[in-house]
Amino acid sequence: MAEAFVGVWKLVESVKFDDYMKALDVNFATRQIANLTKPTTIIEVNGNAIVIKTHSTFKNTEINCKLGEEFDETTADGRNVKSILTLDGGKLVHIQKWNGKETSLVREIKDDKLILTLTMGDVVCTRTYQKDN
Repeated sequence: MAEAFVGVWKLVESVKFDDYMKALDVNFATRQIANLTKPTTIIEVNGNAIVIKTHSTFKNTEINCKLGEEFDETTADGRNVKSILTLDGGKLVHIQKWNGKETSLVREIKDDKLILTLTMGDVVCTRTYQKDN
């Protein structure tokens, strides 16, 4: 099922990303730079292992994990979090926990686009990616 997410995805639309970063307590300067970037996400699947690479002019990140197994992650904004990725009803659900806080990053495929929904408390951000052929 995770194979549906495999590919190179380019950001084409972002809604409320600054609000989401504020909810994460990301500093002003970092938010300004992050709001200007148009990242590319590369998703690879090998059996139960998944690799998600995010490349931008600001910062590159990579996570390499097994579905359903908790792992340590350092986020693009420098948070050290405990993360877990699972498949739930065709959605790739990524939960990050740190300092008693939690955020979710949910990826799903709709109309050949990758929709990333970021939720922190009552703040919801949507980022839409198109497959790069």
